Amino acid sequence: MAINNTSLQQWKRMEAKRLDAVFLSRIRHGMGCTPFEAECMLKVLHETYSDFFDVGSVRPGQILTTVISAEAKPQESLEDAAKVTVRLTLDGPEDLQLRRTEGVVGLRHHRMERMAVEAFQQGGLLTLEDLALRLFNCGRRTLCTDLATMRSKGIDIPLRSTIKDMGRTLSHRQLIVTKWLGGMEYSEVARVTRHSVASVKGYVSRFKRIAVLQRENVEKELLPYLAGVSPALAREYLALLEQARIAPHRKKELAAKKKAPPKV
Repeated sequence: MAINNTSLQQWKRMEAKRLDAVFLSRIRHGMGCTPFEAECMLKVLHETYSDFFDVGSVRPGQILTTVISAEAKPQESLEDAAKVTVRLTLDGPEDLQLRRTEGVVGLRHHRMERMAVEAFQQGGLLTLEDLALRLFNCGRRTLCTDLATMRSKGIDIPLRSTIKDMGRTLSHRQLIVTKWLGGMEYSEVARVTRHSVASVKGYVSRFKRIAVLQRENVEKELLPYLAGVSPALAREYLALLEQARIAPHRKKELAAKKKAPPKV
């Protein structure tokens, strides 16, 4: 017997509307709310719990959890920062095979990267505490060692500490510019660091301004003002100029003088 999926979906929508009507009626009569107030409460209810109502969207091995919004400012406390609900894959189809070939540590690295990227793609950012205390139930020192190992292999995952430049982890600005200096193109840097191409170009452009001013022997105190960046960022970029491994074609690009505009 064939089942009409369209009809099933229609019935589900009708049932949801019926439940909404029951909720509105109980709120209005039980709490003495106006129709407008009841509608506002229903809207907040849907915004807060809609992901949890849609159980069918969570596949086996996945969980729904609340994390800090990627839009939250670095200076905001965890309590005050905006939150979003994200769907994370705690146990994926490939995990068992990875456990056999890469061992426990390799599997943990894979899961850390997967869940951090999933959260970031859904507008959230995991913290080290999220990974250690809520997802892996292990010590933060263990995960710090994992992150250092992954970075040494060129794997940088989007955590709140790296995207927002918090804590002692590697600044995402340094990471982006370092990879560009090493020879990567904008699109490749954007892919491996999980940033947009426009963001990558912006960081590199500011770095180039610092490089030009440094080459022209501008006083260090004036560098931030002339480059339009903060003193901390200027110091970061000057350190990169001295310490980073720079590909030959990037050296030529940084050393090239811009052509003066034609005289009118």
